[in-house]
Amino acid sequence: MSNRYDVIIAGAGPAGAQCARDLADRGYDVVVLETEAEDEFPAQSNKSTGGTFASMMTSFGIPDDVVMHATGSVVLESPNEHFIQDQPGFVLDFEAFKKFLVEDGRHKGAEYRFDARVRDPIVEDGDLVGVRYNRDQEVFGEIVIDATGPAAPLAKDLGIANLDRENHAIGIEYLFEGVDLNHPEFADLTDAMMLRLDHEYAPGGYSWIFHTGDDTAKVGICYIQNERYQENAIHDRTVDGYLEHWLDTDPRFENARQIAESPVRGSAHVQPPGSMSTDSFMAIGDTVPSVDPVWGEGIYKCMKSARAAAMTADRCLTRTKNISAEEMGVYDDLWNEQVAPRQDRRLMMTRLLYLAPNERYDRLMQDLNKLSRDTLSDINDGSKREIVKLLYPSDISYLWKYWRETQFGSVSYSS
Repeated sequence: MSNRYDVIIAGAGPAGAQCARDLADRGYDVVVLETEAEDEFPAQSNKSTGGTFASMMTSFGIPDDVVMHATGSVVLESPNEHFIQDQPGFVLDFEAFKKFLVEDGRHKGAEYRFDARVRDPIVEDGDLVGVRYNRDQEVFGEIVIDATGPAAPLAKDLGIANLDRENHAIGIEYLFEGVDLNHPEFADLTDAMMLRLDHEYAPGGYSWIFHTGDDTAKVGICYIQNERYQENAIHDRTVDGYLEHWLDTDPRFENARQIAESPVRGSAHVQPPGSMSTDSFMAIGDTVPSVDPVWGEGIYKCMKSARAAAMTADRCLTRTKNISAEEMGVYDDLWNEQVAPRQDRRLMMTRLLYLAPNERYDRLMQDLNKLSRDTLSDINDGSKREIVKLLYPSDISYLWKYWRETQFGSVSYSS
């Protein structure tokens, strides 16, 4: 094995592996350092629902054989209402998806080192020159990319990552069979991905059912442990307890049986990123909070951040031969323009959404059903005009609470 590369990538998740694919395809010498053992990969990092859309599949050349099930719609549920949006999607076999990215990257020329736990950056005379992993092994490169997710050992050491605990989202998911996907009391979830807004099951978050074929589905919940969670949560009920409560009280799960032996657990941070790069360095994927703040979709965002980083590395190593912080900052610009445009507006939407009580969610679904089918897409893109259409005078209290939080920090919402 060589000890010097053009680019070193820490982490073989979707972001790291996609970045390696792109760079290797451009002819660069790339090495990926992955903590897991190769014969177990990705057992310890299989942390996604795998829900995505055609734009991701076509943009990154993802084959159909990593798809568990193709869906035709997205369903939004509140406690007593629902809204159906026709939108083709795909529920991925996340393990197969990650393995494909690794193998395709290898085919293009990327090198992978498994059982390689990244420890810290190697800095010489103030310059980042490589990465130290395991006990005392070292590898050197022109550019270093941290794609390790919230752990972010390199980004934290270099003062890039600033992930706040109050913005930490946690989730849990199981694969079930025997799920009643067309129960008469609910929307038809046959060939659908469903997201439910209901503080009873996911205080300060949402729950989901993603059809994976026949009578099987991925079922899970996610919430942010912030003031909204504290206001609506039941004391001592864990994330596992909330999922069990949903399974016990929703008739769609009356005959459901767990397939997987253990749950998929994951976490992400829902917050605006700060700086994402510095001299010779970039942070991508969930190392930078790339998850969609409104609906939690992370795969496409991670993949796009990987491509933006690959484009930046290509520019810095080929066109300018300059890996200064100023030149690496092109990645920050690409991220804000192409990966997550209007991110601040979408974060505001998220906070306002989770401030609302269950009754407001019911009214939201009723309004969405009355408006144009394009309304949700426009809202999702951060259209102020469409957002205003859904506001009522009674929403002023939520806007006031949001303003107080942003101006003065965390406050109590018990009133």
